[in-house]
Amino acid sequence: MTSNGLALHRRLPDLVDKGLTHLNLSLDTLDPFKFEIMARRMGHDAVLKSLEVALSCPGLQSVKLNVVVIKGLNDTEVLDFVDLTKHKRLWVRFIEFMPFTGNKWDKAKMVPSAELLAVIKKQFPTIERMETIPNETARLWRVPGHSGGIGFISSMSDHFCSTCNRLRITADGQIKVCLFDGKEISLRDEMRRGVSDDELLRVIRSAVWGKKEKHAGMDNIDAESNRPMILIGGALFPNFKRSFLHPRGPAVLVRTSGPGTTHLLMATYVQRRWSSHCGPCEPRLTHLDATGRPSMVDVSSKEPTKRTATATGSIYVPKIAYELVSGMDAPEDTDLQTVPSLQTALEKSRNKGHTLTVAQLAAIMGCKRTAELIPLCHPLKLSNISVTLTPEPILREGMPQLVNRPPYRIRCTATVSCEGKTGVEMEALTAVTVGLLTVWDMLKAVAGKEMMIGDIVVSHKSGGKSGDFIRAEKK
Repeated sequence: MTSNGLALHRRLPDLVDKGLTHLNLSLDTLDPFKFEIMARRMGHDAVLKSLEVALSCPGLQSVKLNVVVIKGLNDTEVLDFVDLTKHKRLWVRFIEFMPFTGNKWDKAKMVPSAELLAVIKKQFPTIERMETIPNETARLWRVPGHSGGIGFISSMSDHFCSTCNRLRITADGQIKVCLFDGKEISLRDEMRRGVSDDELLRVIRSAVWGKKEKHAGMDNIDAESNRPMILIGGALFPNFKRSFLHPRGPAVLVRTSGPGTTHLLMATYVQRRWSSHCGPCEPRLTHLDATGRPSMVDVSSKEPTKRTATATGSIYVPKIAYELVSGMDAPEDTDLQTVPSLQTALEKSRNKGHTLTVAQLAAIMGCKRTAELIPLCHPLKLSNISVTLTPEPILREGMPQLVNRPPYRIRCTATVSCEGKTGVEMEALTAVTVGLLTVWDMLKAVAGKEMMIGDIVVSHKSGGKSGDFIRAEKK
């Protein structure tokens, strides 16, 4: 099993009890700050905790740490990773930076394995090459006296294509015979057609025979389009049998090593819920295609209907801002003669124009340009846009969620209509958001440090296949 380790420490003991014997953890840096840059999320401590739990599980026969080395980012940590193997029953595998969709591939950032080995040999001159395991993707080394060892997966600088026996199956049932090959063959579709195991094996055999000699036969590998690595999944090996591969469920495949003997090979515990063939009750992200790439929803088969949506939102403001937009010249309890900076701020605010009128026009303009602001929205021919902005005091009684907010608000309501094939909720939300941002800009001179924007929601929609919707008011 291969995991990013973020939540694994809570589930690993149960997985081991169910038969998991081999684990690969992905961790590219030992620096928490760099981790957030490389992983684009927090969770460094969680991964280290998963590693410790894994090393303490007696049922795990193998624990490997996968480290993708990128020049100028984590290449200076190589020796630190080698030190991990001194007292830990751990294999650290240094992987060359490889081109995949979305990983900002740059050949200059790739550090050849030979360079890494040279650095390690300077620190550990007695390091020894381990015996080569047939079909192993990593060249293994060990420092004498260390409990674990290291490996190099040199896919780019010194490929191992001629001995590679890996097959991969994605969470949506596509088989890949090479990690670098963008071409895929769907086992899912064959199984949904009800083919027998023998027919399924023929499909797999055909895919294997189509495997190229080197890097999927690509001369310019870094120019090819391929799935992001997180959407590809773990490796499969020859001699596997189908245990369970439900069209919309997790896949569990087992490797057979002899009559009556099986070993857990791979389990996909998190399924892709945005598959293009999801069932009617299964949630999915409609703006991603079957390979995980962004895609505008195809509405060509839909019939145009009358669509309407209303969105609301509020900007919470202090008393001085409320009284300005309500038409009063200044707060009644403020002596402007003694506060010249406030007088200047008030003049700046007035010089921009009437706050609510400007915000109303901005909301309408923003609504009409929604498709330019939100990349996968459809351009629509809107038939009506209505925007109102209402200043009002807040009644805090019985509403504890408003206690820490300024005592007044300007409530923006936008209603949008069209005759079209898709809804106008995004247009209504954009109108409200732009309107409230404009109010902020108009009032920031007098209340910039105190204002808050919030509660932006779709309050009503009608039309379309999903029918009408009215949001219940919070009490």
